[in-house]
Amino acid sequence: MNEPETSTTDTAYANAPSIAWEISWVLRALRKYPLSHGIDREFWLRKAALLDRIALREETTLTPEAAAEAVSAAGRAARQLADYDASFHGLSFRGEELATDEDFRAYVRRQYEAACANRG
Repeated sequence: MNEPETSTTDTAYANAPSIAWEISWVLRALRKYPLSHGIDREFWLRKAALLDRIALREETTLTPEAAAEAVSAAGRAARQLADYDASFHGLSFRGEELATDEDFRAYVRRQYEAACANRG
């Protein structure tokens, strides 16, 4: 997949809040809105980015076997974001060439970086 140079993990999450802060944000959002009611794209994006960041950290500090659960969770969350975008924002998986969990995780990084750029 041809990922833009600016969507490296370092740049995508350069201005991200701490992992602890994001966990708190995701939990508050879930308490505020019952699952599937009121959950918006920001939730799916922040959840996917949070789990991606945790998986990235575990991939660099643990054995592949030990990091496997975090990597799998990050892949599932990334697919949830892509499914949301396909349903509500016209994303075409073919156009994005999303096939593997790593492709979906790279999609999350690009989307997170773009969202941060749009906020600033």
